[in-house]
Amino acid sequence: MSDGDVAIDSAKDDNNDATSGGVNTGRRYFLIQATSAVAAVGAVGAAWPFVKYWTPSAKARAAGAPVKIDFSKLAPGEMLSPIVAWRGKPIFVVSRDKTSIDALKSDTSDLADPDSLNPEQQPEFAVNAWRSAKPEIGVYLGICTHLGCSPKHVVTDNFEASGQGGFFCPCHGSKFDLAGRVVKGVPAPDNLEVPPYRFVSDTVIVIGEEGNA
Repeated sequence: MSDGDVAIDSAKDDNNDATSGGVNTGRRYFLIQATSAVAAVGAVGAAWPFVKYWTPSAKARAAGAPVKIDFSKLAPGEMLSPIVAWRGKPIFVVSRDKTSIDALKSDTSDLADPDSLNPEQQPEFAVNAWRSAKPEIGVYLGICTHLGCSPKHVVTDNFEASGQGGFFCPCHGSKFDLAGRVVKGVPAPDNLEVPPYRFVSDTVIVIGEEGNA
């Protein structure tokens, strides 16, 4: 065998080493890289729905933002209408006259929690006979503490004995006085919740910011 034949055979052997199973090493490397890239893209694609789920939308972020309420046109004995929502829950704003305010201090024998002993139902500034920052204005979440129905504002005769107004839930008959305090023996277990709020003027409050001035 001549030197030329040896060189040709050596070149064939090198070429065979570079092609394992008929696949070129360079091509194999390319395929591995491409597969890895596709897998990475797939992983990102799979993770995106979860990332998107845990990232709150602008609407969700706005749902918890403070809400300003102007009740300058609210007359004594009335509840503000249309009802404003905060965090997707109705806010009851009621104006109470002197007779109603006095009754909240004296007509407590029928109430289950007249002293607002459940701290989860109101801020500290609302632990009083009116459950509010100011006696003449009451601010409550309009959701019955029984099963989440929305009570109705009753101007008078919500309490037969005293003629006092308040809130009545038509779903299962729960009653609350004008301070949102629940009466004894009804399905609702707690007083209406008082949201955190503060006065920014005599006729404007901001829900979602606690205060008493």
